[in-house]
Amino acid sequence: MIIEDLKLQKIFHTLFGSFFILLLLSVPVGHAIGISGLLSFLLCTDYSPMVFIKSSLSGTDSFTLLAVPFFMLAGNLMATGGIAKRIVNFADSLLGWMTGGLSIVTTIACMFFGAVSGSAVATTSAIGSFMIPEMEKKGYDKDFSAALAAAAGSVGVIIPPSVPLVIYGVAVNASVKDLFTAGILPGIMMGIAMIIVCVITSKKHGWKGDAKRPELKKVWKAFREGFWALLMPVIILGGIYKGIFTPTEASVVSVVYCIFVSMFVYKEMDLKGLYKGFLGIVNLCGITLFMMGFANAFSYFLTIEQIPNRLTELFLGISHNKFVILLMINILLLIVGCVIDNIPATIILAPILLPVVEAIGMSPITFGVMLTMNLAIGFITPPYGINLFMATAVSGVPMDAMMKRIGGLLVSLLVVLMLITYVPWFTMGFLG
Repeated sequence: MIIEDLKLQKIFHTLFGSFFILLLLSVPVGHAIGISGLLSFLLCTDYSPMVFIKSSLSGTDSFTLLAVPFFMLAGNLMATGGIAKRIVNFADSLLGWMTGGLSIVTTIACMFFGAVSGSAVATTSAIGSFMIPEMEKKGYDKDFSAALAAAAGSVGVIIPPSVPLVIYGVAVNASVKDLFTAGILPGIMMGIAMIIVCVITSKKHGWKGDAKRPELKKVWKAFREGFWALLMPVIILGGIYKGIFTPTEASVVSVVYCIFVSMFVYKEMDLKGLYKGFLGIVNLCGITLFMMGFANAFSYFLTIEQIPNRLTELFLGISHNKFVILLMINILLLIVGCVIDNIPATIILAPILLPVVEAIGMSPITFGVMLTMNLAIGFITPPYGINLFMATAVSGVPMDAMMKRIGGLLVSLLVVLMLITYVPWFTMGFLG
């Protein structure tokens, strides 16, 4: 047992104690991971600090990781180049007439946007910036509109391509293509669950659509104008699953496609806008990859000290019932998601918890989706709740007001999480 081993006690106190103290002192997560990891190397092992440094560098030396900045860039270009707007217009032409139509459109637009950008924050920002004002104009409660944009944005990290699933695949050496396939149905289920909540809430508050059923002429016009935008997920995901290109290559294709459509088809982006898009992503990726390097060293330290094996013994010592163990892991991940961003949390926790779930028969692919979904729910739970902060920024709605409206949406996501956890078919069914 971990608690009976004095050396492991020292490691846990040094590694995690210093990490959380640094977080409480508002030290950036990347720096906190690096400092606590290096401190543990110096105080708890006989290894040279150079091992830590080399491990940090190797953490970013991965071809697969190139997909992360390119998918982020594609999402940024979609938001500013008119692609996201046309996806919304097409969804509105089909569903805007229904009760709660605009809320359904918001959810589906987030699913489409997430199917290319792979980023929850980018999805919330891009879709929320123009859907929240539109919903308010049609009489929707602004607090609910902002809460929905934040919650629906979390689907972006489950529906492939997904940046967190790429990072998980790199962290545990799992097939990114299989992870993408496994994320399709859970992402759709999350969207449907939130649509059900939207319809119930809209009926309760009388938020009706345009009353007129979709007109073929209007739908055709929206489809024609949005054809190039709607074609993008087909090209990217179809290319991956047909084996035309790898997920990493697909990320580059998505960027090239976005630039071509935004500049030469829709003509809503010029060279100055393209420069701003690249500059913003360079800054973001610099922060992300810096954090990933230290997180890899952090994870490496845990592995060489056999923390995952000891943790497996601890969980199995509490119970051999897989339902109980998975419930404990879900609770742990939900708590972690409240305070730590999904990228460092994935790199740190995936190698630690994977041996535990494998010991009770769970596939690494299913666990990857389960882990990512838990941390995605953390996007809409305080105090971290980065989607809540983004929704507040684009809407002006205070976070406490959003929290009063997000309960039903949060419950719907938790129901889907339980289904994904305990029914493997939802993730493995498409893998054969």
